[in-house]
Formats: sequence, structure tokens, C-alpha cells
Amino acid sequence: MYSENNNLNYQLKIWLFILLSLIILIILIGGLTRLTDSGLSITTWELFVGFLPPLTNDKWIDYFDLYKTIPEYSSQNSNMTLSEFKVIFWWEWAHRLLGRLIGLTVLLPLIYFTFKNGLWVLKRYGIIFLLICLQGFFGWYMVSSGLIDRVDVSHYRLSIHLVTAFIILSIIFWKFLKLTKIKINKISFSLSPIKFFIFLLFIQLIIGAFVSGMDAGTIYNTWPLMGSSYFPDDSKFIEFLNINFFDNPSIVQFVHRNLAYLIVIIYIYLLILVFRDANKIFRQPMLIIGTSLFLQVILGILTLLSGVKIIHASLHQINSIFIILSSLYFLYISKYEAKNN
Repeated sequence: MYSENNNLNYQLKIWLFILLSLIILIILIGGLTRLTDSGLSITTWELFVGFLPPLTNDKWIDYFDLYKTIPEYSSQNSNMTLSEFKVIFWWEWAHRLLGRLIGLTVLLPLIYFTFKNGLWVLKRYGIIFLLICLQGFFGWYMVSSGLIDRVDVSHYRLSIHLVTAFIILSIIFWKFLKLTKIKINKISFSLSPIKFFIFLLFIQLIIGAFVSGMDAGTIYNTWPLMGSSYFPDDSKFIEFLNINFFDNPSIVQFVHRNLAYLIVIIYIYLLILVFRDANKIFRQPMLIIGTSLFLQVILGILTLLSGVKIIHASLHQINSIFIILSSLYFLYISKYEAKNN
């Protein structure tokens, strides 16, 4: 623990738990904002004035007129009514409002704890606030990519925005665990496989963001084959030598599928190692990871077969949170000690 003050530790845990809950919520809302094509409904930055939604009909018309100037409206939504615009506006507004509230939920308690307990609090937890600020910048950087020459945001920028959210989530969760009295247990094998497993999960998040950003899940809505073959017939393997191969939706979906298979294989290997370990304490956490992973595969398949229905796609994203957190928990409670020969 960072402090021997039990009351302070309790307060810090409450603070981090609230932050953890808010980050999970904003990932959920962010995913729904993307799935409902709402992310470009607010075309200006509005760091402070954006706290309040439009309160008059004239203000609603102003926002709608700004939306009409971007390619998404002219190419896809030229028949949209003001009432329909309000639906997508509320999703993006809620997403931005929650981001602002998270920033305040980090900053104000951080200032309070620092003044009351010393600069060590700022040194330990200041990284969270810095990443939250950086995430806000990444959010606007992402949105701005869809305002001029595109009908959607850049899938590369979307992936940065999403992965940064998961990095923030992971840091908060890890710091929360450090304030608990959870026992660290000895394990008989190196932790490199579980670290590699978590690394692959984050890579899969990036590829998943590519799939979402390019609407790559709406093509090849079959499984286990992509259409009539394992490899998409509208692409060639030689395209992997092209630096821009991640701009091909079919290739992106292919990579996303096959990386999932690799992750499952690595998990099975970890499961065997854990059940060979003399310490049975690791079995339940590993089985929890496996349950989440199995559910993730099922949800991924359902998302494809359904043509990316919002319910399936949203649950697929939400479940990725539980896989990441359960894997981090397993890593936290594990300690490998090499035997002396």
C-alpha cells in the first residue's frame, strides 16, 4: 500500500472505484456513440460551453446547420430531420459531458488529497489526470478527422482513442489493487506468457477499433469462413506486404478473426500451466478469464452473423473490459520466484 493511514487508503479506494466505474461507463457510451454514427454530430470543440445542451430551438438549428456542412450529412444523411439529428446529438453530448465529469472527478480529489497528505499523492496519481487530458485531445483529434474529407473518423485515430481509454482503465485498476489487502501468491512458471496474453488483448483492441472505424464487420457476415473461403476472396495475401494493408476492411476483419484464434490458443496454454501449478489459488481467476474469453468469441460471432446489430456489438465491446481486468488481476496476484539450484 502507498500509505499506512487506513482511513486515507479507504478514501483513495473509493475515489479510484468511482473513477473505474466512470471509465467503464464512458467506454460503453463511446461504443454506442460509434455504433449509432453519432460521433460527428457536434462539429466544434466547446471545452467549457459544451457543458450545457441546446436550450432553445434556435440553438438546435445552429448545431444542425453546422452538421450540414460536413461530408457525413451530404453523403449519408441529407434527408435527416431535426428530430433525427437530436437523437445522434444526445449520444455525442452525453459522451463529452461524461468525459468532462471524469476530468473533474480526477482533478478535484487529486488536489484535495495532495494538499492534505503531501506531494506523494500527486506523484502517484497525477499520471491519471495527464492521461485524461491527453484522452480529451485524442477525442477531438479523432472527431476532426471526419469533418472535412471523410464521412467517418479515421480508424487509426479511433484506435488511439479507444486504447488510451483502456490504458487509463488499467492504470486505475492496478492502483486500486495496490490499495487492497489481496495476497500475492507464488507461481511456478514465468509470468511472460500472461504478459504476452495481455499484450495480445491490447493489440486486438486496436484491430477491433479498425473493424469498427471501417465498418469492416458489415462485410463477410459468415463464420467460420469469410464468404466461401477462409481468406477473403476480394483480397490477396500479397497485400500484407503493402504498408497500407490495414486500410482494407476485408483484411482487417481477417486479422481480427485470426488474432482471436491465437489469443484462445495462448489462453489454453496458460490454462494448462495453471492447472499444473501446485498452488490451486490461480485456477479460479484463470477460469474467470476463460469464461469471459469464451463469451467474447460467441459475441464476436453473433456480431458478424447479425450484420453488426448494436446489442451484440456493444456487448462484445463491454465484455472486452472484463477480459482485460480479469487478466490484470491474475497478473497482480502472481509472483514468480526462480528456484535456486
